[in-house]
Amino acid sequence: MAKHGYESGRLNLPFVGHCTFAKAPICTDWNAIDADVAILGAPNDMGTQWRSGARFGPRGIREASTLFSFGHAGAYDHEDDATYLTEDQVRMVDVGDADIVHTDMQSSNDNIESAVRQILACGAMPVVLGGDHSIHAPVIKAFEGRGPIHIVHFDAHLDFVDERHGVRYGHGNPLRRASEMDHIVGMTQMGIRNVSSSNRADYDAAREAGSQILSVRDVRGLGCDAVVDMIPQGRDYYITIDIDGFDPSIAPGTGTPSHGGFLYYEVLEIIQALAKRSHGRVVGMDLVEVAPAYDPAGVTSILAAQLLMNSIGFIFHARAQAR
Repeated sequence: MAKHGYESGRLNLPFVGHCTFAKAPICTDWNAIDADVAILGAPNDMGTQWRSGARFGPRGIREASTLFSFGHAGAYDHEDDATYLTEDQVRMVDVGDADIVHTDMQSSNDNIESAVRQILACGAMPVVLGGDHSIHAPVIKAFEGRGPIHIVHFDAHLDFVDERHGVRYGHGNPLRRASEMDHIVGMTQMGIRNVSSSNRADYDAAREAGSQILSVRDVRGLGCDAVVDMIPQGRDYYITIDIDGFDPSIAPGTGTPSHGGFLYYEVLEIIQALAKRSHGRVVGMDLVEVAPAYDPAGVTSILAAQLLMNSIGFIFHARAQAR
């Protein structure tokens, strides 16, 4: 029978101890990552066009994740009658943050890319905490040579701007930069709505690059199963989640909130269905644009932590079932 952490003699409540993600062990030697999942912070928000603050997203998400870390032996879900996040299913470490060099986007991106490459070289799946969405470009570049990869993108914004006044690596560009990489073979972009920095030419370019673009209303009209059926089989999937894909009523702590967004289960159920696929697997994730300063109640960070922990649980439970 699985042992609970509190049976060792410490209750270790959420507000006690170090604020690693899910209270996972710390790994500071990036050459010796021995885990299935490595949590990496990428606290860069130099790509923002309006309200900054996402540089504090990794800290906020880590702190919020302690809420779900009571030392239980996994997480039992009565709806699925399944226990997720058990030690025999997934070993997780927190490797800290990539070094961000203030005002130097190139060096910061290089450091993020290098960190993700090292995680992959050690055989772990990277889960990256942003930062603004510009961090997705160096993260996905680190997967070079590991394709073909299909990107599953949840966001209010298309993020397909090419270049304006020399800016190619802001938070409006990352999916365009990803589409230019040989190992990226398509995208499913969900939640896209309202006015944003992308114009009609950007939408045309995204579709020409192989993107399927779905609004929140499209996803609701189709339903989870039909949406997942639209995502090609037999691929590796990389999931990138902008927290502003959710409605600001449940995710106010972000620099660019957009009304009319997703609710929690609408995104979670798509990720769970993707994780269960027998043909194809999730190889990495990032979650970006959490800016805790705009949400004094902290519910945005809690949403981010809960979504990531459940997603990791689904992904590795499915892998264990397939063994």
